[in-house]
Amino acid sequence: MSITALPATAARERRITWSWLGILPFILFSLMFLLLPAANLIVGAFQDASGNFTLQNIVNLGQPSIIRSYTLSLQISAASALGGVLIGFALALATILGGLPRWVRPTLMTFSGVASQFAGVPLAFAFLATLGRTGLVTALLFSIFDINIYRGGFNLLSFWGLTITYLYFQIPLMVLVVSPALDGLKREWREAAAILGATGWQYWTMIALPILWPSLLGAFLLLFANAFGAIATAYALTGSSFNIVTILLYAQIRGDALHDPNLGYALALGMIVITGVSNGAYIWLASRSARWIR
Repeated sequence: MSITALPATAARERRITWSWLGILPFILFSLMFLLLPAANLIVGAFQDASGNFTLQNIVNLGQPSIIRSYTLSLQISAASALGGVLIGFALALATILGGLPRWVRPTLMTFSGVASQFAGVPLAFAFLATLGRTGLVTALLFSIFDINIYRGGFNLLSFWGLTITYLYFQIPLMVLVVSPALDGLKREWREAAAILGATGWQYWTMIALPILWPSLLGAFLLLFANAFGAIATAYALTGSSFNIVTILLYAQIRGDALHDPNLGYALALGMIVITGVSNGAYIWLASRSARWIR
């Protein structure tokens, strides 16, 4: 009996590992700064000011002003995500498969890693100093080409102005996300297509893009979620005059005039659902794409 139990005991001992200690800080960080705050928001969305259960906060999300704020946020997120995908994909394609000098790629990747995290007050100030009414680019265009972009209808503190500002970190993020997929395109596929008489256009439309399509769509969803949750850049650039949902959420929880924390929790719950669906779809599409580029 003891001889029979010995292998099972040894197997259990071999399964015991201390490697879990390496990810323990990450687990604790996620618990304290992601899971517990999200759980508090979800609970608060179904409570009134006295802590009693209510669905009124969810019903209040149907107010016209809140619907407009969600719509505006969705539009800005979609526009900046689409622009980021198109420009970032072209940039990554030219760098990785375009035959540029080798030093271009590490330089671009380093810049993208930094620029994709550059947001908030510094980014807002940079764009005000560049494309504001007295910004450097605005002044140069007027003095050299006699072009006044503000007289032509451009306004940095508007839908397109905020979208252009978001592109500063959306494009580098797209470069980082799509580069592994471009690296996964095997040379043998293009050689086989050429041997069979396919043109470059046919290769890209019938082979490369269908393989890259899950990666491109997943990247769009990731960039969409990234822009939808942004607040620091928009708030620093436009203040409370631009009614996107993150600024409205801040006003409900911290503001003086619109102070209603539980409605703010409901707004945050709606954002969690939207970004959760986007990120979930991105993970699913990324797993599908990984099967081709292994």
